[in-house]
Amino acid sequence: MRGTAVGGTAVDGAALGGAVEAANRLTARWAGSVSDGTVFSAAGVWPLLAFLADGASGAARAELADAVGLPADQAAAAARELLARMATMAGLNSALGLWTRRELPLREEWRAGLPADTHGVLTDDLQVCQKALDSWAAERTDGLIERMPVTLDEDVLMVLASALALRTEWPRPFSELRLRPDTGPWQGRQLVGLHRTGVRLDRAGVTSGPHGHVTELKVPGDNGIDVHLLLGEPRMPPGQVLGTGVDVLAGRLTVVPSGQLPYGDVGPGLRVEQQPCATPRPPELAVTTVAYDMRARHDLRELRGLFGLTTAMDSGDGHFPGISPTPLAVGQAEQSAVARFGALGFRAGAVTAIAPGYGGAPPQLRHTTTVVTAQFDRPFGFLAVHRESRLVLTAGWVTDPTPYGR
Repeated sequence: MRGTAVGGTAVDGAALGGAVEAANRLTARWAGSVSDGTVFSAAGVWPLLAFLADGASGAARAELADAVGLPADQAAAAARELLARMATMAGLNSALGLWTRRELPLREEWRAGLPADTHGVLTDDLQVCQKALDSWAAERTDGLIERMPVTLDEDVLMVLASALALRTEWPRPFSELRLRPDTGPWQGRQLVGLHRTGVRLDRAGVTSGPHGHVTELKVPGDNGIDVHLLLGEPRMPPGQVLGTGVDVLAGRLTVVPSGQLPYGDVGPGLRVEQQPCATPRPPELAVTTVAYDMRARHDLRELRGLFGLTTAMDSGDGHFPGISPTPLAVGQAEQSAVARFGALGFRAGAVTAIAPGYGGAPPQLRHTTTVVTAQFDRPFGFLAVHRESRLVLTAGWVTDPTPYGR
């Protein structure tokens, strides 16, 4: 009863690019449903939907293909390309697992389309099987997710699951400080603030999207994974802010670096000004944000239209003849996700499972320098992104940062 890490195959560039774009579009659409603090991974859901689309028929096939964003007959190949590329990403552990009841016959052509060595067996001892699946989830996420998000019962004939865990460290750590915002939703709260300065003004900038201005701050990791912090105008909901970030990744919107912006308040939380200094100094970017430690659980069935599961959940009929001659419908579809952003780095994990079945005297100041300040002291979004492919691995909306002194 096991699923093994994905790995090893050559990656087709065109197919990978299409898969990345399709998965990121799912990130943007999912963000559109967000209204409160959360973390989620469309990159964890997308391959599962793609494999289901490959084995579905009728309306279920059409709905899943629409959610995947690719024709159903191309979905499985694109999912394999994406999983193969994820397996080579530094700082990311990814895995796919399939477990079936012994009595469930599988179409060999569908099973063969999954990455190798992913198939395990569900026995009649559901307690033992649940512990094994929970152990798989914990092992594949470095302990971030302790349990498989679906529960085995007698109606579960099959579990198709993905797991990912990412870790990156900041080459230049932040300093921790006590942050107490003067305005906004976090006004008066004592929070763990994070502060650092640098000379790379291009790390921060502003884009003008269809819904308003968004400030983007890139926090580069040491292994090719970056976290993009996104602060929109106060009136903008999470989906508009995160969607703008996805559009930037896709090249549909352009970010103007802070070094090219005029003096003044140039974007949400972003100010460019001249400051006096005792000796000549290069321009400086001063960033203040907050630490956060988030955990979320998502029942994908509550957003069945988004994930193409409306027809697939109808237990009155079978919808996956390409997977098995036994009639199958989606009974459970869940994701557990975690994200931690701190002074030293970022960690995140997600497990997704679909279960068919059932911070002297002053010197004389004779010089000036340009100082850009970026302040993230009210709710904001984030995208954890693989730098080279631009795949969004996890995304979220921060409303409950870490309290100071916790």
